Amino acid sequence: MQGVILENINTPEDLRRLPVSDLTELARELRRYIIDTLASHPGHLASSLGTVELAIALHYVFNTPDDKVVWDVGHQAYAHKILTGRRDQFPTIRTYGGLSGFPRMDESPYDAFGTGHSSTSISAALGMATASKLQGNTSRQHIAVIGDGSMTGGEAFEALNNAGVSKANILVILNDNGISIDKAVGGLSRYLVKITSSKEYNRLKEHVWRKTGGDERKSAGKNFISKSLSALKSSLLSGSNLFESLGFRYFGPIDGHDTAQLVEVLSSLKDLKGPKLLHIVTKKGKGMKEAELHPVTYHAPGKYDAETGLQLNKETGNQPLKYQEVFGRTIIELAEKNSRIVGITPAMPTGCSLNLMMERMPDRAFDVGIAEQHAVTFAAGLAAQGMVPFCNIYSSFMQRAYDQVVHDIALQRLPVVMCLDRAGLVGDDGPTHHGAFDIAYFRIVPNITVCAPMDEHELRDMMYTAQLDGKGPFVIRYPRGLSVHPDWHNEMREMAVGKGRCLCEGSRVAVLTIGHIGNEAAKAIGQLRDEGIEVGHYDMRFVKPLDTGLLDEVAQRYKAVVTVEDGCLPGGFGSAVEEYYGTLRAGGNGAVPVVKRMGLPDEFVTHGSVPQLQSYCHIDAASIANQLRALLNQ
Repeated sequence: MQGVILENINTPEDLRRLPVSDLTELARELRRYIIDTLASHPGHLASSLGTVELAIALHYVFNTPDDKVVWDVGHQAYAHKILTGRRDQFPTIRTYGGLSGFPRMDESPYDAFGTGHSSTSISAALGMATASKLQGNTSRQHIAVIGDGSMTGGEAFEALNNAGVSKANILVILNDNGISIDKAVGGLSRYLVKITSSKEYNRLKEHVWRKTGGDERKSAGKNFISKSLSALKSSLLSGSNLFESLGFRYFGPIDGHDTAQLVEVLSSLKDLKGPKLLHIVTKKGKGMKEAELHPVTYHAPGKYDAETGLQLNKETGNQPLKYQEVFGRTIIELAEKNSRIVGITPAMPTGCSLNLMMERMPDRAFDVGIAEQHAVTFAAGLAAQGMVPFCNIYSSFMQRAYDQVVHDIALQRLPVVMCLDRAGLVGDDGPTHHGAFDIAYFRIVPNITVCAPMDEHELRDMMYTAQLDGKGPFVIRYPRGLSVHPDWHNEMREMAVGKGRCLCEGSRVAVLTIGHIGNEAAKAIGQLRDEGIEVGHYDMRFVKPLDTGLLDEVAQRYKAVVTVEDGCLPGGFGSAVEEYYGTLRAGGNGAVPVVKRMGLPDEFVTHGSVPQLQSYCHIDAASIANQLRALLNQ
């Protein structure tokens, strides 16, 4: 049910016609609608429940879409989407052909900037504010909404440093709930706790609201701003306020679930020019008991009972483990035998399963916050002193640390093991999260070994091999989701670096695969064998170094080769194979097979289920089988 007030809100203009007294009921209806919808249409629940009042207040006070609101990451933007003309489409969130789970400029004019990765909002809002100034528009407002987790990202501090001296008309709203996806960590988190738990602040807050209560509450915004500003400047932190030091006028902290207070404070801040930061305190999962108690689990809980909040039973039985859990268990097994192994993750311990090591070996596993660049160079520093760091970063997030990999790891040949979780198509999170480019961007870097397991047994063997002395920088990419075998715990053995394997021989055509997508190719080849057509299949395992000896054998035996990968076609695994055969062809070294490449197209692939997207990209078993039939018929 959408609720009596919500069902009449089609645009923010409708919202602004409401009296302030109706906004609390609207927040209740909006929160209920999100809970009811996501129960059967899974998405990012807890984050968006925590920002319902903020979304209402922003669109109530500011003249969106002319005023620009940038939601950092976008996990918390569902209420924003519902209030900006997408209410009836909301059940399509994160489904193929439906609404994106993140703000997108091409989806709505109210999505001022596309987001999906963290810590970008302040930079984008500052750019917009500067553009407005250059264009002579001095009345437009520019708001960046950023969580305390995202504020740990280096780009956020770079932007604060620049914005503070810019005199730009920008408002940063720091949404402080103590959680990013996992619990917030680091010095900034402690600093914010110090502010929000300050006895001086709480006494001030009680005094101001006692003085300005009742019918006079309308003036509370300006009174609270002036009093909190002077108090914080004096003694709240026994020293300088971090944000004031960077050139921002700091206000707060205030209750991010008090809609009337938010409206008053935001209305007052509209009249102030220059860079401002409003610190609000919210509760992730607000309004749903289970999500409040377990905000990490309910960040994206899947399907649940809308009334009780309890997650619905997922499939059980003798299923394979997720690749993430295989990694988490295997690194502990290796670390118990090798005292030099440490684990590192930038704020994703639960997602990548490094939390298992953090519980078992807390002194040897590190969550460094949302800071991929720091994670990589931190790992390099550990390796320079003889440690063996396993740095686990999602494939699409590793893009943010590319220079550090090149400059700090590869150039110095440091033995860092980079485990790229969520490689390939990730599904409903869409183009900001697909691990599409890692093969292409890593295979051009000298000194690095790049490999991908076809199943969890190969993953364990690759992890074992990578931590052995003399292996140097090592990249292991693997996908999100279930692995292949229920009996995941094989005895680990050293792999020959740069060597693939023949899974089955055939005639005329061979399929060369890299990584888990090889299982789709195996299904296709099985279908053809049932039709009496024999096709060879080779699991190459390594993109760099490429097994040129095996490629030579394939060239002697087959007239055509089909490469299959779940990475981008330009510059990817298939390109590496084609480059090698092109060199042979240019050198006149006998017969060279024709190469057909299958992989992700040269575009940003949309969101949807992994099977839907594999079909869209023509790398599912049916598409591979059709390609092979067509090739054999030529």
